Amino acid sequence: MISKEDLEKQVFMAARDQGISSVLFRNAIGRKLGLSITDWECLSLLNIRGISTPTELAKYTGLTTGSTTAMLDRLEKAGLIIRKPNPQDRRGVLIEMNQDSELNRYAKELVGPIQQSHHKLISSYNPEELQVITSFLNGFTQNVKDSTRQIEETTK
Repeated sequence: MISKEDLEKQVFMAARDQGISSVLFRNAIGRKLGLSITDWECLSLLNIRGISTPTELAKYTGLTTGSTTAMLDRLEKAGLIIRKPNPQDRRGVLIEMNQDSELNRYAKELVGPIQQSHHKLISSYNPEELQVITSFLNGFTQNVKDSTRQIEETTK
C-alpha cells in the first residue's frame, strides 16, 4: 500500500506537471498563431468570458495598464478584438473577441481537441469526486495567487 506521504508527493508532482504542461501548451499555441503568450492569454480569457474590461484583462495577464493598452491596440489592429463603449461607465470600454477573425477561428480549431479531451475526462468523475477535485484546484490556485502577491509586494 502506498503511504499517505508518497500519495501527497504524487499529487504535488502531478499538479506541478500540469502547470508546466499548461504553460508549454499555451506557448505552442501562441507560436502557432504568431502571438505572444500574453496576447494569447488575453484572447483565451475573452473566449471564456465573452467580454471583459481592460482592467480585468490587466489583472488576468499581470500587465500594467499601459502594457495592457498596447496589447489591446495590437490585437485590435490585427482584427482579433473589438472595443465597444461600456454602457455602465461612459469613459470605459468593453473588449470582446472578433468572432469573424480568421485567426480566432483557427485558434478554436487548435484548442478544440484538448477541450473535448478535458470534457471527456471531467465527465468520467462522479459528483463527489468533482467536488474534491474542484476544492483541490481552487485551493492550489489560491495558494499560487497568494504567493505571487507576496512576492510582488516584497521589496528587494
